[in-house]
Amino acid sequence: MWNEFKTFIMRGNVIDLAIGVIIGAAFSKIVTSLVDDVIMPPIGLLLGKVDFSNLYINLGKGDYATLAEAQKAGAATLNYGLFINTLINFFIIALVIFFVVKQINRLKKKEELKEPDTKECKYCLSTIPLRAVKCQNCTADLNDEAVANQSSE
Repeated sequence: MWNEFKTFIMRGNVIDLAIGVIIGAAFSKIVTSLVDDVIMPPIGLLLGKVDFSNLYINLGKGDYATLAEAQKAGAATLNYGLFINTLINFFIIALVIFFVVKQINRLKKKEELKEPDTKECKYCLSTIPLRAVKCQNCTADLNDEAVANQSSE
């Protein structure tokens, strides 16, 4: 069972996924800092010095000056300012992922358009250069095939 687990974990897809999750978590922290520390302060200033992380609705009794005070007192709160920050985080991450996927798809299309430079030997099924006249593996003579290909073009 240990060997089976080791084989599973060492497959490329699992390692790629783990690396993606780690990079995604780090990227998420960067975007959160961007939103909280760079984007929201100017927006709050434009809207009359509003701190979005401090916007909440107190669902209980009592009056609290800040969200931290309300949470410390154990009051039930509806934290819509933090929700706005989270939505902005999500949209920034989604936008970045959109552009990354778009670029990857563009590169894949270029690869698909590339003409093959190898072919398969019809006798031994090994991969050989496209212009080969003799198979390097089974030594089959491919001249008849090359002449047939040239006459069909």
